Amino acid sequence: MSVLNVSTIQRFSTGDGPGIRTTVFLKGCSLHCPWCHNPENISPARVDLFYEKAGKTVSYGKPMLPQEVAADVLEDREFYLAGGGGVTVSGGEPMLQPEGTAELAAILKKAGVKTLADTAGCVPWSHFEAVLDSINDFYFDIKTASPEKYREIIGGDLSLIENNLRKLVLSGAFVTARIPLIPGFNDREQELMRIGEIIKSAGVRHADILPFHRLGIAKYEAMGFEYKYKDTLPPGKDAVRRAADIIGEYAETGIE
Repeated sequence: MSVLNVSTIQRFSTGDGPGIRTTVFLKGCSLHCPWCHNPENISPARVDLFYEKAGKTVSYGKPMLPQEVAADVLEDREFYLAGGGGVTVSGGEPMLQPEGTAELAAILKKAGVKTLADTAGCVPWSHFEAVLDSINDFYFDIKTASPEKYREIIGGDLSLIENNLRKLVLSGAFVTARIPLIPGFNDREQELMRIGEIIKSAGVRHADILPFHRLGIAKYEAMGFEYKYKDTLPPGKDAVRRAADIIGEYAETGIE
């Protein structure tokens, strides 16, 4: 029996898939993006965030059986069914916990509730194979087209990510590519065109642009960490529209 390392369960979440959804955030990530807005989920260890102004501590990290998580999220089953929503498993990186994620999704599938996995794809392909019987919908992050940036800045392997993306599409899964638009990191035209080429060559037909924001800055302060992007401004509407237009040459593109 698998155990899930759960960070938090968020009801009525937005931006994590269609319809009314609950997002199950799992602990642990194979990457360490310096702009991450969920830094409490990068480490698999329990993390305590102390918010000095509010004088409170919030803890993240709790072992739960997939059956326990399912019982929690299925309390809103009728909302999912009525509104075309479901449950999103995010993180961190949910594909680092494939057995537990697969068990959870199988229970939800039996109850008529669809599961969407939000992944950055930097895991062995066998982790995806473990969930394909119970999960058909995936959000798949492509953060840069540069192998060097993946390796040196965020600790990833672009070739592994590309191969997983291609195999996932070939498996018949419905995949939406997600491109976080990070000023100074991946927002140049040539970079976006190369990202578009990766998406198109893998056979992905849908993509979303996720404009950078600084909503996670309070979490870094509460963890006692420096937020390296604290002085970076979110991209303007024109820059976001331009990025969407560029990626739109390679796949049907929206803006989250």
